[in-house]
Amino acid sequence: MKKTKVICIGEALIDRIKNKSNQEFTDFLGGAPANVACALRKLQIDSVFIGRIGSDEFGKKFINQFKELEVNINFLQLDDCLPTRIVKVNRDNSGDRYFSGFDTSLNTFFADEAFDKNEIKKDLKSLENLFSKTKYLVCGTIILSSSISADTINFLLSLANKFDVKIIIDLNWREVFWDFATSSSETNKKERVDLIRNLLNKAHILKLAKEEAILFFENKNPLEISERLLNRPDVIITDGANPICWLINGVQGTTEVSKSLKIIDTTGAGDAFLAGLISQLLSFDYPSNESEIQNCVKFASICGLLTCLGEGAIEQQPDYSKVNKFFGSQIL
Repeated sequence: MKKTKVICIGEALIDRIKNKSNQEFTDFLGGAPANVACALRKLQIDSVFIGRIGSDEFGKKFINQFKELEVNINFLQLDDCLPTRIVKVNRDNSGDRYFSGFDTSLNTFFADEAFDKNEIKKDLKSLENLFSKTKYLVCGTIILSSSISADTINFLLSLANKFDVKIIIDLNWREVFWDFATSSSETNKKERVDLIRNLLNKAHILKLAKEEAILFFENKNPLEISERLLNRPDVIITDGANPICWLINGVQGTTEVSKSLKIIDTTGAGDAFLAGLISQLLSFDYPSNESEIQNCVKFASICGLLTCLGEGAIEQQPDYSKVNKFFGSQIL
């Protein structure tokens, strides 16, 4: 049986994005794993989201969005006490965003931090059936900032190994989450980096930004980074509008990134890129030569770019027709 499902695990949260004047703001559904799950569905990939959100208005909006896109949420946890997290996002004049903290008006502890493996285990038979049909599991490292959710992700990763599910990790370093979380706020940067490195050893595919590569490995060469990790994963390093460096299926190379003067908001661009890459890995049944890999990475980069042409992450994610139209024209 050919496996085609992709499970995305981790945070679903609200991006409260300030406008260019940084005075008014708009709320958008976000969170890297949730973004990837939605972007995959727009690219006709069977995706699953497993995480924890509040039983609040934002939680209801997430559920409606997931159902609209037909994302599987059978293992989504709803918290009656803790709210869906709201992240404050500021933008500079070029559309690049930076996180400035969280909305703590309702609580200082959020639903995603209470992601509980015991609730998942209540229907272990169905979960194992799901994993038996899954090709890739996608997660980030933010989930490690809470000891409860970290325990849950480690349980799910062990289940992935049991069913030969390939693990894709997007490093997605966001120090503000660690500074704020009760269980990690007392840890120093070295302790946090060491904890994340241990998770990266479980990856079969690792995506990270250039600055993350330098911070965690003091290196920006995909091959050398791969050789320092236990599973010798494929490594993809993004660098904004600069070429993408990669090591995929034993082949190393770079891919030029498509550009546009119409960038509005870069929120979720990396998540759309990752979803685009996964869709192509499935389409090619894993690319075996440089030409196929170049096409896969180019397709993914266009998914990321098109997401930047409007506000918010999920709203702007492209479907196949939009990507292929741009792929053919290369003009924006």
